[in-house]
Amino acid sequence: MSDGSSTPDASDLQPLESLKEPGPAAAAPGSPTGHTRLSGIWAGVLIGVVVLVFLLAFIIQNSQSVKVSVFTFSASMPLGVALLLAAVGGVLLAGIVASLRIWQLRHRLHGSR
Repeated sequence: MSDGSSTPDASDLQPLESLKEPGPAAAAPGSPTGHTRLSGIWAGVLIGVVVLVFLLAFIIQNSQSVKVSVFTFSASMPLGVALLLAAVGGVLLAGIVASLRIWQLRHRLHGSR
């Protein structure tokens, strides 16, 4: 066809995949730009810093002094610190119970073999 149109022939067309350049999203799993342990640690550190900033703001805003009594021990401390200590104690207690349950299940699993 020599009618002056500039439409390409089928032999001139290339698949779209061959025209794409590999970018950061197309990184291979083993490539150095993929997810690494260090990048996971870095993300964890950043999340930890944000949580610490929120905890610091919580403690500063709840600075009125309260009296805390546990059995015979009694102390006066800021409300934010008392609530934070109570939360940490609750997490530790739940962790101990969960650890004992995991130990119990592993003991049963190994004992049945």
